[in-house]
Amino acid sequence: MTALKKQKVLFLCTGNSARSQLAEALLRHKAADKFDVFSAGTSPEGIDLRTIEALKRFGLQTENLTSKNITLFEGQVFDYVITLCDKANSECRNYPHAGKQFSWDFPDPKTRTDNNPFSATLNELNTRLAMFLLVEAKSNSVDNTSPKSLGNDTAESPSDFSPITFYKSLTDDIRLKTLMLTHYHGELCVCELMAALEEDSQPKVSRNLAVLKKSKVITDRKHGQWVFYRINPELPLWAKTVIAQTTENNVLLINQELQRLSNMQNRPDKSSFCK
Repeated sequence: MTALKKQKVLFLCTGNSARSQLAEALLRHKAADKFDVFSAGTSPEGIDLRTIEALKRFGLQTENLTSKNITLFEGQVFDYVITLCDKANSECRNYPHAGKQFSWDFPDPKTRTDNNPFSATLNELNTRLAMFLLVEAKSNSVDNTSPKSLGNDTAESPSDFSPITFYKSLTDDIRLKTLMLTHYHGELCVCELMAALEEDSQPKVSRNLAVLKKSKVITDRKHGQWVFYRINPELPLWAKTVIAQTTENNVLLINQELQRLSNMQNRPDKSSFCK
């Protein structure tokens, strides 16, 4: 039997010192038989020793991890390019030669104030990668062994952010699925959401996006004729966690939507540069 060709994954963040290193080691541990995994930074600064400590605490390999500049991979083709911080996403919205590109925004463990921030980030990445494998992997035989959870994360909410308004914004089918889809893909435009949700009425989708924006759950940016929406990076960590866990534990709810989006033709170009 002919062996399946491995798919290539590149994780990007600014310093390539923590989040992207954790993701590289973790995905390699979970599915090295199906993915060749790499990481890099837009401004690499060396691996934080606490990153290595967190990986070793959970028995993950660290020997081959090095901090690398994104330019090292110039011209290479990747099946998946995944940014792990908002800054890296801004600097590299459309990586050349990427089959698929996702924008995942994780708090920097070097600036988090909760207990065991590097282990907490590792645990959150593990949950997201479990979802990634469930949706993207070609077979169900991947190793989904999960690192031990270290408990809930806490963060202060901005004074003008209302939990009541936040939870009300989740009560509509279109709004909830919009948040789940943008959580997974990073950012989407109205036409992509219409295709995914099989909604013919643009005003209907736009009205629901307006509710989410007014609730400060999503933000938008204009690029050419397109407006792209994403989870508000300033959202409190507890609210991001609600969206993340809802999505990651209910993938079947958006399976058809993900497939429609994957099959969509002539999707808008999110950008045309990669600094």
